[in-house]
Amino acid sequence: MEINWADFTKIEMRVGTILTAEIFKEVRNAAYKMTIDFGEHGIRKSSAQITKLYQPEELIGKQIVAVMNFPPKQIANMMSECLVLGGVEGEKVTLINPDQKVENGTRIA
Repeated sequence: MEINWADFTKIEMRVGTILTAEIFKEVRNAAYKMTIDFGEHGIRKSSAQITKLYQPEELIGKQIVAVMNFPPKQIANMMSECLVLGGVEGEKVTLINPDQKVENGTRIA
């Protein structure tokens, strides 16, 4: 399906820094629950099925890219407030992140 520029501009993607990451014990598929700082756009919760390539402690301080304007989604006992983006190869998910540190909340365009 092809989209136009107006469709693309509706997607609000921003850079954030992971503040906390821990094993999300309540979910069926292995995942971590995280809190992410998006600067003036606030701190948001999310979960991500990234357990094949990352350990929780190595995620702290890592910058990631997330979609900010999806509606909140209940995942087990947590309300996910953004969608962390990654490249998917089978069960392995590689996080998308800037190659240089940028300000939290920076918009991706």
